[in-house]
Amino acid sequence: MTTELRRLRNYINGEFRDAADGRTIDVVNPATGEVYATSPLSGPADVDAAMEAAAAAFPAWRDSTPAERQKVLLKIADAFEERAEDLIAAEVQNTGKPIALTASEEIPPMVDQIRFFAGAARLLEGRSAGEYMEGMTSIVRREPVGVCAQVAPWNYPMMMAVWKFAPALAAGNTVVLKPSDTTPASTVLMAEIIGQIVPKGVFNVVCGDRETGKTMVEHPTPAMASITGSVRAGMQVAESAAKDVKRVHLELGGKAPVVVFEDTDIDKAVEDISVAGFFNAGQDCTAATRVLVHESIHDEFVSALAKAAAETKTGQPDDEDVLYGPLNNANQLKQVAGFIDRLPAHAKVQAGGHRVGDKGYFYAPTVVSGLTQDDEIVQNEVFGPVITVQSFTDEAQALEFANGVEYALASSVWTKDHARAMRMSKALDFGCVWINTHIPLVAEMPHGGYKKSGYGKDLSAYGFEDYTRIKHVMTSLG
Repeated sequence: MTTELRRLRNYINGEFRDAADGRTIDVVNPATGEVYATSPLSGPADVDAAMEAAAAAFPAWRDSTPAERQKVLLKIADAFEERAEDLIAAEVQNTGKPIALTASEEIPPMVDQIRFFAGAARLLEGRSAGEYMEGMTSIVRREPVGVCAQVAPWNYPMMMAVWKFAPALAAGNTVVLKPSDTTPASTVLMAEIIGQIVPKGVFNVVCGDRETGKTMVEHPTPAMASITGSVRAGMQVAESAAKDVKRVHLELGGKAPVVVFEDTDIDKAVEDISVAGFFNAGQDCTAATRVLVHESIHDEFVSALAKAAAETKTGQPDDEDVLYGPLNNANQLKQVAGFIDRLPAHAKVQAGGHRVGDKGYFYAPTVVSGLTQDDEIVQNEVFGPVITVQSFTDEAQALEFANGVEYALASSVWTKDHARAMRMSKALDFGCVWINTHIPLVAEMPHGGYKKSGYGKDLSAYGFEDYTRIKHVMTSLG
């Protein structure tokens, strides 16, 4: 008996459409490894149509009042709450994530973030009007940038879509959003929900592959391109956008150092770090995957972390005892396994290091010790349920190791010494430093990194302002 595949479609100018040339991509459920849907493989004609719709809708949406945009975003947040079960079901098919954790850890923050940006729409700040030249009054206007081309990743398809469209719409921009080719289902459902609330053309979804995203970024219509993805993808977007001087907003990879000093409560640190490292199968740019431990507690810490890994479960979405589900796709499983297969002789796998089962893309919680700073697995993002451990001798060496990678998104420090925590938070070259915790995010605080982790901020008033441009207006008093 053959199960009929779901047919996902683009959402352009207020209606659902197939790709203009009829091409499709198979969409696989990573928990089973089986195809469950088809999605449009959009080409230039589809991108043209979406950009035309967004451009046509922009003037009216730009000229709407902040209060009107706030009201729309609040309606979207309410609608997401009302359709939470449907969104969870779509996301679980997208990703294979545990149902219970998707319900508790993703829907509430998403709704809260939309409501935050609804409020931010009415709180734009700027310098006060004044006479900075005799006989002249100056004011500063903040305006939306225009049409925004946005590309979301596969690790958090729903939440990353929210991080993109919510500030853009709140600021008065219109959006053309492309989900990952492996996880389009929840974004298409979002389009169905949002489309009943916003004017047509304000929010558009175009499905497709990397070439589709490239076509969007290179299109002459958008004033801004925003991507959450790999460093390679971000560099390609920046290069493409440079040809017509588009604004670019990049949230890219990470390799978060977790610096554990000798005065740390080992049991508490291990418990929190293991969750922060393995949650979402380690498919998180901020995951606690690169642990640096003071030499005096290294062996004890590694033993405790290996035990925690052995007790951590991965499995099917309906199993309430699992912490995480599968890796997102076959290529990602191959990449994670490749890091372990290529480990140098001095490395030791303390736990895991293997695939789980032969159905879906599950990988065991893994801990690797005995590593040096130059090892591939230390320098490069694994993006899987793998935690590496290195030993350091003192604070200076801890900083050297922590900062000694090309990424600079997030980090954490574990110590009871307040002065040391403050010194480390100043010296760590990362966009976020957590102290005695790792991975919590709130809508009010900025998220974004330095170096090859990209530039621009998500969340917070800073993220909102990234979707605006500044205009100086000066008038003569004479």
